[in-house]
Amino acid sequence: MTAAGTPIAVITGASSGIGAATARQLATAGYHVIVTARRKDRIEALAAELTAAGQRASAYALDVTDRAAVDAFAAELDRFPSVNVLINNAGGALGADPVATGDPADWRRMYETNVLGTLNVTQALLPALTASGDGTVLVLSSTAGLGTYEGGGGYVAAKHGAHVLAETLRLEIVGTPVRVIEIAPGMVKTEEFATTRFHGDTEKAAKVYAGVAEPLTADDVADTITWAVTRPSHVNIDLLVVRPRAQASNSKVHREL
Repeated sequence: MTAAGTPIAVITGASSGIGAATARQLATAGYHVIVTARRKDRIEALAAELTAAGQRASAYALDVTDRAAVDAFAAELDRFPSVNVLINNAGGALGADPVATGDPADWRRMYETNVLGTLNVTQALLPALTASGDGTVLVLSSTAGLGTYEGGGGYVAAKHGAHVLAETLRLEIVGTPVRVIEIAPGMVKTEEFATTRFHGDTEKAAKVYAGVAEPLTADDVADTITWAVTRPSHVNIDLLVVRPRAQASNSKVHREL
């Protein structure tokens, strides 16, 4: 059970990478973290790890693209005193083909996860976040949502959608006790992102980071998320772009080859 006064943070896509790292850091910061993802075994193991460390965590298997499941999840949260933070982290990239030959199925899946998934969870939890009197919606977008690059059309389109969702929501709910934060990372090396993008091709995935001395890590981004979320309530980090020093833009990266 959650102790009285303990803030609650819901994190989507928490089975690995940035989501899991964010759960660990927010739990350390004193939040009861509710970790969600499709892979039940992963999030249950994460919740068990945090609980064993004396922190507060719960796991809930969830596909953010399934609206009925999202609504059922939101109803389950009624047993908690409040919901204070939503970290919309679920997303990802598929493929790196040019527009002329991109797979429409990949484009559809990226849009459904990055945009409609974020919409589903935000809509479902916004009443509880508002009722808390001090809520935060955080959208993890990408520098892909702010600029284009060759071979990124589908992912860029999806992340532009996530960026616009955050920007529009902030305009629409100004005056309510809910902040809308957007964190847009550049090159982040995690165990799954590039491999998933290239449908399991580890050789192609490795080339993304070839020669880059220090791409961002999941912990780097989680640290940024935790910092933004834990600012005083009147402070809103509208948009924070975070890149490794070696990356000047989506298409300008220093490589030591």
